[in-house]
Amino acid sequence: MRAIPNHDKNTGAFAGGRVRLARLAAIVTAAAIGVAAAVTGTAVAASSPTGPQVPVLSWHPCDDGFECSTAQVPLDYHYPDGQTIKIAVVMHQATDGAARPPVLFVNTGGPSEQIEPFVASFPAIPAILQQQFDIVTFDPRGFGFSSAVRCFPSAAAESQFLANLPPFPVGASQDALWERTYAQFDALCAQRGGSLLDHDTTADVARDMDLLRQAMGATTLNYIGLSYGTGLGATYANLFPATVGRMILDGNLDPVTWTSGGPLPSGVRRGADIATAATMQSFLNLCGQAATSACAFSAGTPAATLTKWQTLLARLLAQPVQVGGQTYTYADVLTSVPLGTVSEWQQGAVLLQALWTASEPNSGAPPVASVPTASDAAQPGTSAPSVYTGLEQEYATLCTDTADPRQPAAYAAAAQVAGARAGGFGLFWAWNEEACADWPATGGQDRYTGPWNRWTANPILVIGVTGDPATPYSGSVAMANDLARGRLLTVDGFGHTEFANPSTCAAVDEIQYLTTGALPAAGSVCPQDGTPF
Repeated sequence: MRAIPNHDKNTGAFAGGRVRLARLAAIVTAAAIGVAAAVTGTAVAASSPTGPQVPVLSWHPCDDGFECSTAQVPLDYHYPDGQTIKIAVVMHQATDGAARPPVLFVNTGGPSEQIEPFVASFPAIPAILQQQFDIVTFDPRGFGFSSAVRCFPSAAAESQFLANLPPFPVGASQDALWERTYAQFDALCAQRGGSLLDHDTTADVARDMDLLRQAMGATTLNYIGLSYGTGLGATYANLFPATVGRMILDGNLDPVTWTSGGPLPSGVRRGADIATAATMQSFLNLCGQAATSACAFSAGTPAATLTKWQTLLARLLAQPVQVGGQTYTYADVLTSVPLGTVSEWQQGAVLLQALWTASEPNSGAPPVASVPTASDAAQPGTSAPSVYTGLEQEYATLCTDTADPRQPAAYAAAAQVAGARAGGFGLFWAWNEEACADWPATGGQDRYTGPWNRWTANPILVIGVTGDPATPYSGSVAMANDLARGRLLTVDGFGHTEFANPSTCAAVDEIQYLTTGALPAAGSVCPQDGTPF
């Protein structure tokens, strides 16, 4: 779930892909093993006197090896025969030639557009899953190629509107600018967002997904959900428990905390600020134990490296610096360390060392031409989308699902709480969802808030990484406990989701579960592959 970091939709605190709680697009989507599809050809429409009409899917070739279609679903499920909206769907057929292969859906997080990053990263999906499953994803309502929320005429217009905002505000002047800008942003969306704003919750998306399941001829829903996608999976499992197939939820939201509302924004309620600060502490400890050839920012010991980090933050708070033609402020450096993707920690250390050198008093250091960062890494699926993906699309779902505070002053108060316990990372998570303060309030009518323990037709595999900075491990423990048939698989390591931070041990368990239904033993713990430095 990409918790809406800064205005350019990318934060190094969890960087790596499309997992909005960060952005786990490339790595997560690539590793996100399956997504289901349908049977080839055109599904037969069906209708029920007690429910909405099942859409007809007419498939056509697209994207060099995929099949595309568009489904019509109700705008408002209270009136299933009323106005409809479109859901864009993409499928990759199983390669083993089976007459009716099983269907596997995937959501790689966000909430965000899904189709383009999935298509770009599909070659990284394990071969056995490509062979055995029709694999499908869809842009959720409000996003991408589906009927979309849109408050600006172009991405450039939105970027210009938000251009003066830092990654998060620091100090009273920036706080006021942030509040003023997002109040105007929300007012524009209230004017331009249309009726979709009233029906754009995760529960609405779960209902859409069930119609797609039926349209594809699948009797149960097999599903992989990452980050925010765990919330979608849990919502589906409790709205449609009888049709739950094999479901993997990786990098979990605590569903009760996520939807309960209260005086704090959801990221702070979930403890993401504390988890991010703790992961940064681990980064510094491990870096300090390594030689500078392995971790460029190492000061020789964990304690000395922590002191070096604190000194760097103090320098940047006092005076931004230029590195590689880019200005870095205090907020920029906190959102540039790729804590969510361990394979990028070395790159993050190189950037920190460049900032250290540039910030030294009277250093006379020449400007650095380029510094490898998470956003620069050559990864599949990271090119700019060809469809509009404005930040308002995420707020439309996020603000209604979380029931975040409706008063701007609540976010400044939350920043004091979170800043005291997590430093600058606390400020980030406190201000992350401030746009929800003035967001149009009518959308919450459709949201789902539990119960979360309905007995599902099959057990659900829940995966949590102990050092996840964006969806704390405690959220995966809570998810496994809240679900009636949850089984927790723990990955001992760091980063946001196992899919972005691979564990061969966990992957074996996941593939076995998807292909046979066999769960890992209760209490299973898997090591992460490799080490950060």
